[in-house]
Order: sequence, then structure tokens, then C-alpha cells
Amino acid sequence: MKFLDDPPRFLFFTGKGGVGKTSVACATALALARAGRKVLLVSTDPASNVGQAFGLAIGNTVTPIPEVPGLSALEIDPEQAVEAYRERILAPVRGQLPAAELAGIAEGLAGSCTTEIASFDEFTNLLADETAYGSYGHVIFDTAPTGHTIRLLQLPGSWTAFLAAGKGDPSCLGPLSGLEKQKQVYAKAVQVLTDPSRTRLVLVSRAQASSLTEIERTYLELNQIGITGGYVVINGVLPEAAGTEDLARALRAREAAAIAGIPAAIAGLPRDVLDLKPGNMVGIPALESLLAPSAGAGDTGNAAPLPGLEDAPLGALVDELALQDHGLILCMGKGGVGKTTVAAAIAVALAKRGHEVHLTTTDPAAHLTETLHGSIPGLTVSRIDPDAAIQEYRSHVMQTKGKSLDDDGRAALAEDLMSPCNDEVAVFRQFSKAVQESRRHFVVIDTAPTGHTLLLLDATGSYHREMVRQVGATMGFVTPLMRLQDPSLTKVVLVTLAETTPVLEAEELKTDLERAGIHPWAWVVNNSIAAAHPRTPFLQARAAGEIGQIRKVHTLTNRVALIPLLAEEPVGEAKLSALTELSSQPA
Repeated sequence: MKFLDDPPRFLFFTGKGGVGKTSVACATALALARAGRKVLLVSTDPASNVGQAFGLAIGNTVTPIPEVPGLSALEIDPEQAVEAYRERILAPVRGQLPAAELAGIAEGLAGSCTTEIASFDEFTNLLADETAYGSYGHVIFDTAPTGHTIRLLQLPGSWTAFLAAGKGDPSCLGPLSGLEKQKQVYAKAVQVLTDPSRTRLVLVSRAQASSLTEIERTYLELNQIGITGGYVVINGVLPEAAGTEDLARALRAREAAAIAGIPAAIAGLPRDVLDLKPGNMVGIPALESLLAPSAGAGDTGNAAPLPGLEDAPLGALVDELALQDHGLILCMGKGGVGKTTVAAAIAVALAKRGHEVHLTTTDPAAHLTETLHGSIPGLTVSRIDPDAAIQEYRSHVMQTKGKSLDDDGRAALAEDLMSPCNDEVAVFRQFSKAVQESRRHFVVIDTAPTGHTLLLLDATGSYHREMVRQVGATMGFVTPLMRLQDPSLTKVVLVTLAETTPVLEAEELKTDLERAGIHPWAWVVNNSIAAAHPRTPFLQARAAGEIGQIRKVHTLTNRVALIPLLAEEPVGEAKLSALTELSSQPA
């Protein structure tokens, strides 16, 4: 493997969500540990699944992997990181400040801004703290989906520059007071990230045009902040062992075309191709097989019968949604499971039934314009662009809050608005507008990968709590969170794949949503090989591995739609419309 040739101390695995970054990072950690190296495997993903891959609980402390001498793992858990960070800020002043002032500081540490800073705080320590982590020969980062990764990797530079200029935002006073103390740590982290002799970037992709375009975008954006070089790993390519039936031939042709059309900016980078394996990448034997040459799959016979699929077409969900003439439909789930496709298919189907529909996304890595070609009567398509939202927010604040200030006051306010803490607030304002709009017609939102979505919902919850505190629980007002909690207005559709990790993560998201009073309405299992009813042994082995996960989904909800893996990607109006007309029964 080219990406494993003479590896430096730090390796970052990044790419579009759902491409197999965790599997490749885990397999790399295993390979280095088996070679006698001392390795620390770290997840910076708010929805980490490293623990699931190894079959043990890891969490926010360094945990040895018992079966692999020399290998330890760490998951930077946002909630635990925030609690530790909050305590580090509050402990020195507890007992020295009045209770009201202490409560104010604690309140300032309750938002999503603090969540990101706390995770970042732990992340930079891994890069800069030789005392705590210097004994590891290699530190491998299984990073978050692309949008979050770029945000995380940009923070060392942006915060260093922000603090060096002596800037600060009063709304983030608590977080910034902690950041100031870490200034030298952040500066050192920037040096490590931008030194190719110490840090290697590994761009993980599937053999899909959108996935390859995404790692090109990542590569170019990281180049702009000084992270150069890189290796490409194309994961999960269908091997010859998959057979010669029509589906297998069509998938191989599609993958070959995507690889042949790899974007120019990354075409010259060192490249490895990893074959799709017949089983899921869970457990040490499976993970170790990922970097090994493929072997043929044994004859597994016919795939097991699929439970209840006769009642599981996507069109049935759309028929039920169309009984109303307005509402908010949130397509949520792990990155890479096909939320954009499902959201677009639902929006197209509702528009074709004569409804007015607004399809939008909060996902930094979404590709709605690539999924939909042309215009459809009744359908409006947009994207909540973070950069545009931030600029709009800054302009709004300057025109309102800054209107009555003198020149010095306006200059100070403009400086405060440059704080990275304002970004989530800006996007949240746009999200809230979409929520309000759903009272008039259908709004279908293709949300960001799970970690981003939870940060967004946290911002919604913070706004709700602030309104209750300021106005009083008995006053008549409706916040965005209250609309999300209203099942007559909001329908949450959880999108997943028939694989262990995506289903587990969707189940965890379901629990988090219910804790916030939001109850998922339906589940969609996308790209199911089992639902395509394959005939060759390799694909039947993959299909058999899906059955348990499909059954599990049926225990979690009474509304399930199943979309089979298709020979051609569902791009354009005709193919998206076909998704809501597919039957899950064998032809």
C-alpha cells in the first residue's frame, strides 16, 4: 500500500462520510501495530464508531485494544470533552465569584460553539503535547465527515490568528478565556499539520464521481491552509469475484468510469484501490482482511427471505406525506447513506403530486444540483451556504445592533463578528427560516451528517431555552425547536444503509432526537443489495449480511422503506421519480 510506505508520525484519514474512513484507519492502525509500532488511533468524529469496529467501549480516554499489543484507541466524545473543558474554566473561579456571575459564565459555556472548541482543545493536545502522547510512534486520526474535518483543521490557524490580534466576542467570553491559555499549543499544532514530514493526509473515497469530487474539494481547501501532499485510497471497489450478473457488470462499469474520470487535482497523487469484501468490517479479522488481496466468496446459496418488504416502498411514505399540503421533512442520518438522494426523490414525488415544495440542504458536502438536473414545476431548490449565511448575519448585525454605534463602536462590533463562534449562529438563522416556511408549503431538508446535525439542533435547543428564560414559559411564543417537536408539522426520516455501523448510528441519533422531544417518523434503508435480489455468491454473501440489520430496523419503527442498490445512480428527474415507484419484490 502506497499510503503506508514510510509513514510519518501523524496520519489523517478524511473524505466524504460513509466511504469507509473508519475501516481504513482501523486497518492501518492494526497493520502498524502488528509491525511492532506503538500506535494511538483517534476519532475526532462527533459520531465516532471506532469502538463498534473493534467491538468494545472506548470513549474519551486512551483505551488499549487487548487483542493487539501496542495499539490503543481514543474517541474524542463531544459531551465528555465539553464537561472537562467547562470544569477547567469554572474550577479556578468557583467560590471566588458571585453565584449570578458564575451562572452567567456557565451559560456562556452551554452552546455549540463551546462543543466545537472543547473537541478542538483535545485534538490540538494530541498534536502538540509530547508529555502525554510522545510515547506513541504513530497517531492515526479517523476524522469526521469532510465539512467537519475542514472546520476542525482550519481552527488551529483561525484561532491562532484571531487570538494573536487580541480579538474576542463577548458572547464567547467563557470559551475564549480557555483558548487564550492554549495559544502556544495551537501554534504548535499548526506547525505539525503543515509539515509533511510529520503529517500525512490520506483522502478516502468510493469509486463514485461525487465522492471523488469531494476529496478533490477537501484536498484543495486544505492546500489553502498549508496542508500539502496527500494519498488517495479508493475503497470498496467491486472485485471480479462478485460475478458476472447484470448488476455486478453494471456496478463495475460505473466504478471504472468514475476512476477513469478522477478529478485532475488529485489524479497525480499516489493511489491505492481496496476491494469490497463479502462481509462487514467489524472485528479484528475482518479489519485485517481489508488491506489484503481479495479471495473469492463461497457459494452461500439463495439470500435469506427479507422481512416485510412487500410493505416497504418509498412511494408509500410519499403517499402518506402527501395527505397534507404543507410540512417540514428532515432527512437525517450518517454521512454517505444517501440522504441527498432520498430527500430529492421525496421532494420530486411531492411536486409531481401537485404540491409546492422547497428542497434545501444544511450539509456542507451536499450535491443537490448534481442530483437534480433541470427544473420541475412546483419545486424550488436551494442550499444553506455557510459562507453566505455568515456574511448575511454579519451584515444584519451591523445594520441593526451597529446602527446607533459610533465609528469606534462599529469597528469593535465588526471585529467581534469575525469570531468563529458566530458561524453556527449564522447557519442556524437560515435553518430557522426554512422551519418557519414549512407552515405554508412542504420544505424538505437534506441535513448535514449526524455530528453537524446534532450541533445544529443544539443551537436550536439553546435558542429555545433562552426564549423560555427571557419571555417565560407561560407566554405565547413558538420557537424552531417547538416546531421540530410537533409531529403534525415535522416528519423526521432517518436514512441508513443495511450495515452494522450506519444502523447503530441511526439508532443513536433516534435516541438523541427523542431526548430532545423529536420522534422520528420513518426509516429508509438505502442501497440494499439484498433488495436487489442478486444471484452470484459474492453479492449473495453481501446480501445475507444485511438481513439482520434490516430486521433490526423493523424493530425500531413501524414505517420502513427499502431502496435496492441500482445499476445506475439515481440522478435526474426520471430516475429520482423511479425511486418512489420501485417495488421491493423480486422481478
